[in-house]
Amino acid sequence: QLVESGGGLVQSGGSLGLSCAASGIVFNVATMGWYRQAPGNERELVATITSVGSPNYADSAAGRFTISRDNAKRMVYLQMNDLEPEDTAIYYCNAKYWGKEYWGRGTQVTVSS
Repeated sequence: QLVESGGGLVQSGGSLGLSCAASGIVFNVATMGWYRQAPGNERELVATITSVGSPNYADSAAGRFTISRDNAKRMVYLQMNDLEPEDTAIYYCNAKYWGKEYWGRGTQVTVSS
């Protein structure tokens, strides 16, 4: 189970931090990720982080967002800075390992101009 938290409403240029709590998965071997889906759009990658902590970012997130994980706490985080209205979406936590994939229910992020 993946449970996201930390979404909300923020003004353009502001910051938000998202958290994802994982249970019932082999967290230490999972590549964890954040994806987002805006109304009318496909779900898209935001960032991933491997089991050993190597991050990967979508071009839209690079330089503004930071993904991190705490294996002891079974948590993954997404720090989002310099937010833009185009970042408005539902943000989903994702876990992938051993051919399996898991999704959280998502948390809404709304950036006002």
